[in-house]
Amino acid sequence: MNLFLDYQKKFLDYLKILKKKKIIDLPVNLKSLTVELPPKAHVADVSCNAAMILAKFNKKTPLDLAYILKKEFLENFKEFEKIDVAKPGFLNINFKINFWKNYLFKVIESNTNYGSNRNLQQKYNIEFVSANPTGPLHVGHCRGAILGDVLSNLLKFNGHLVTKEYYVNDYGEQIKTFVLSVYHRILEITEKKAFPLDKNLYPGDYIIEIAKKIVRKKNIKNLKNFDHVYEKLVKESLKFSIDLIKSNLDDLGIKHDNFVHESELIKSEFVSKTIKKLQKDNYVYEGKLPPPKGELPKNWKIRDQLLFNSTLFGDDTDRALQKEDKTWTYFASDIAYHAHKINRNFDILINILGADHAGYIKRITSAVRAISKNEVNLVCKVSQLVKLFKKGKPFKMSKRKGDYITVEDLVKEVGKDSVRFMMLNRNSDVELNFDFEKVTEKSKDNPVFYVQYAYARINSIFAALKLDIKNVIKLVNEDFTLNQHEIEILKKISEWPRCVEISSLKLEPHRIPFYLYDLVTLFHSYWNLGQKNKEFRFILQDNSFNNSRLLLLQALSMVIINGMSILGVSTPKSM
Repeated sequence: MNLFLDYQKKFLDYLKILKKKKIIDLPVNLKSLTVELPPKAHVADVSCNAAMILAKFNKKTPLDLAYILKKEFLENFKEFEKIDVAKPGFLNINFKINFWKNYLFKVIESNTNYGSNRNLQQKYNIEFVSANPTGPLHVGHCRGAILGDVLSNLLKFNGHLVTKEYYVNDYGEQIKTFVLSVYHRILEITEKKAFPLDKNLYPGDYIIEIAKKIVRKKNIKNLKNFDHVYEKLVKESLKFSIDLIKSNLDDLGIKHDNFVHESELIKSEFVSKTIKKLQKDNYVYEGKLPPPKGELPKNWKIRDQLLFNSTLFGDDTDRALQKEDKTWTYFASDIAYHAHKINRNFDILINILGADHAGYIKRITSAVRAISKNEVNLVCKVSQLVKLFKKGKPFKMSKRKGDYITVEDLVKEVGKDSVRFMMLNRNSDVELNFDFEKVTEKSKDNPVFYVQYAYARINSIFAALKLDIKNVIKLVNEDFTLNQHEIEILKKISEWPRCVEISSLKLEPHRIPFYLYDLVTLFHSYWNLGQKNKEFRFILQDNSFNNSRLLLLQALSMVIINGMSILGVSTPKSM
């Protein structure tokens, strides 16, 4: 039910009829034909560029051809009230009021499906967050978490099958450091031993909490030797750490469908099997890498090592798969993990990456192309940094020092709804400033409040009239009438399916809150008109009302609910 795409198709079909009648000529390809909203200076419902793109092919000026098409369109499309020709050749079209009446009823009939496009169902795997399980989530993870979750909601809204996945990097040196930190906190609790002043250890308070939980369980005995209890300690420490991460995600309203552990891929030899398969396909070889650019790492030396030939797939250099001690690199495990995804027959893989992982895209894209024989599409979306401001001063974060702002802190301060909405207030590929004061204001400057307030106002009208907003309003012995302000709101409602489509195709869910804010701005402006002029009030002094307006409000409320559901933000009926 995309008004713009529907009329783009109708115009294309009718232009072909005009060609058969030898009224116009058509090129083979007409992809550049568009149906859009006209500029605000023109009072029209939709605008078409047909005359402009066909003028040269028909050896006419765009204006001359526009007047020919105007005549033909008015004769064929009975729902058109009028067509104005605007320089250099646009056709600005107004619909009859009966068209908008029918459209409005279709919107209400569609209800929660209005705007969704379920023509092609695909199977998606969206991996997001995937923070090292060495502590709670901080604001740096928050934006990517919400981006992944809302993108999942958006694709589900369009009928796609989506698996939300978390890849647990529970193998390697950072895990040993984390577990060693927990171990020393346990000794601090049980034997009063001072926590070492080692810069590599994690000193955050959450380490103390994990240590206390392990001590209370009493599952690990004889803590004299770290190496002897290491395996049990890893299991217990990671369990509590992942529980903490899941709790942080729950604070944000996020629940993953699946957790895949790096350690399990290694223990099951899935990593070695994947690398052997690539070796068999001649994508892995023994060789030497040139020295890295810039200052050389300490003890660096040229050596023979196992390499993935990622330059075959457009990467800048080939990539190491084994360390000097022959253990697998992080990249080797990551290749295996993506092979694991491919084996589960997803149509499209989406990775949400942090700003510090942007340089990782080429190599992992190369690996997916090699593993899947170019049959699986991997899309990487980078979530840029979030800068927190409070009272004009920035907050700083440092995971090692333990003085960063956690997701739990942020949600307690401003609430889940504000966090989710505002983290999508800009495109994910640019930095975002998160102002604590702004997101707690009850004003137009706080977008989430402004959208929620519109929904509450609409509900207050139905409550005052003692009507159920979910019951369809019937027009009995009453003409359908909307003024120009109401038509503008309805035109914006008609844009919702296009907003959903573009957001889905471009994987840019930030378009949803932008659209909702623009939509409710029209509503609030109209509400304010009613305070000054009785003609524009939804409820008159004698408690009478206009059913046409109530229908419009029902449709508006449905779009707000659909949009906010995709964002995972609540719609309170009163505020």
